[in-house]
Amino acid sequence: MIMIFRLIGESFRFAWDALRQNKLRTALSLLGITIGIFIIIAVSTGVDTMRNKIQSSVDKLGSNTLFVQKWPWIFSGNFPWWKYVNRPEPSLRDYLALKDRMDMAQGVSYEVSANSRTLKYRSNSVEGASLNAASQEYNLTWDLEFQDGRYFTENESKSGSPVCIVGAEIAEGLFEGEEPVGKQIKVMGRRVTVVGVFKKEGEDMMGMSQDKNVLIPLNLAKGIFDINNERYNPQVTVRGKENIALEEVEAELKGQMRSIRRLKPGQEDDFSLNKTTMLSNQLDIMFGVVDIAGLIIGGFSVLVGGFGIANIMFVSVKERTNIIGIQKSLGAKNYFILLQFVFEAVALCLMGGLLGLGLVYLLTLLFTHVFDVEVILYLKNVVKGLGWSVGIGLIAGFWPAFSASRLDPVEAIRS
Repeated sequence: MIMIFRLIGESFRFAWDALRQNKLRTALSLLGITIGIFIIIAVSTGVDTMRNKIQSSVDKLGSNTLFVQKWPWIFSGNFPWWKYVNRPEPSLRDYLALKDRMDMAQGVSYEVSANSRTLKYRSNSVEGASLNAASQEYNLTWDLEFQDGRYFTENESKSGSPVCIVGAEIAEGLFEGEEPVGKQIKVMGRRVTVVGVFKKEGEDMMGMSQDKNVLIPLNLAKGIFDINNERYNPQVTVRGKENIALEEVEAELKGQMRSIRRLKPGQEDDFSLNKTTMLSNQLDIMFGVVDIAGLIIGGFSVLVGGFGIANIMFVSVKERTNIIGIQKSLGAKNYFILLQFVFEAVALCLMGGLLGLGLVYLLTLLFTHVFDVEVILYLKNVVKGLGWSVGIGLIAGFWPAFSASRLDPVEAIRS
C-alpha cells in the first residue's frame, strides 16, 4: 500500500514536470480531454438541472393524483384524433357521481379555469391572471399553502359567496404592500372579497405556480360563466388515499367512470385518466436522448484527447528510457514500471478533467449570478467527470506503460 501511494506521488510529480517542461505540448494534448469532459459534464449538468426543475413542477400535481379529462397528456400514434374530438367534457354530473361512489379517494374536486383575465382594485389592475373555480374539496386534491388568510368555508362554497383566494404576485400587484385579506377586487365584472393569499412559489418551468392564480368557489362561478363549457377546461381531480397504490385508485376510477358514462363491455373509454408518471416517463426519454447526444459529442473529443495523452506518454517513455534501465537494473519489477507510467497518464488526464470541471463550475456561476438562471453542478456529475478522466488515463497510458515495462535494462541504459 505504501509503495502504491509512493508510486502515485511520483507519477503526479512526473506529470507535473512534463507539464512544466513542455508546457505547449502538454497543454495542447490536455485540451482534448478538457473540452471533452467540459462538454459531457456541461450537458449532464444542464439536463439534470432542467429535469429536476420540470420534475418538481410535475410533482406539484401529486404522485397519487389522477385527472379525468377529455384529452390525454400523451398521444399514442395509432389513435385517430377525431375520436378525442367527439368525447364529452368531464361534467358536474360526473363529479357528483364520483364523489358519492369513490371509496379509495381522499378527495374528488371539479375544476374549471378562465385564462388571461384582468383583475382590478381601485386604480390598480393586474393582467394575465388565471381565474380558477373549484368545488370545496379542492384543498383535499391539491397541497395548498397560505401566507395570509384561509381557505373557503363549507358554507361559502355551498352558497357561492363572493370570496376569493389570490396568488402572491396578484396580491403584490393589486395592493402594493397593503393587507389583502378583507379587500374587495373586481373579477369578470363581479366584486369579490379576498379571504386568503397563496404562499409565494416563484417561477415554474411548467406554469404550475399559484402566484398568478385567483381561486373562487364553483357555485360562485356558475353565475359568471358556463362551468361545463369546453373553453374553460373542465376536469375532475381525484387524489387517492395515502395507503392505497395509484394503480388501485386508477382501476376503481376507470370502472366508476365507465359506469357513470354507461359504456358497454368492450366499448372504448370516452375519457382520459392522466397522471404524473406519464409526464415523468416522457421526460426521462427526452432527457435521456439529450444526455446520450452530449456523451457522444464529448466522447469524440475525449477520444482525441486520449490519443494526445498516449502520444505524450510514448515521448515520455522515450525520454526516460535510460532512467527505466537504471530502475530495472536496481531491481524494479515490470509492474512497478507499468504502474508508474499508467499513474502518470491518469494524473495528466485528471488535470485535464479538473480543468473541464472548473470551466463547468464557472459556467454555473455565470448563469446563476449574471443571467439569474439557477444551474447546479451536482456531485454525481463531478464524480462522472473524474471517472471519465481516470478511465481515459488508464486506456491511453496502458500501451506506452506496457512497452516501457518490457524494455531490456541493458539496452535501455545504453540508449
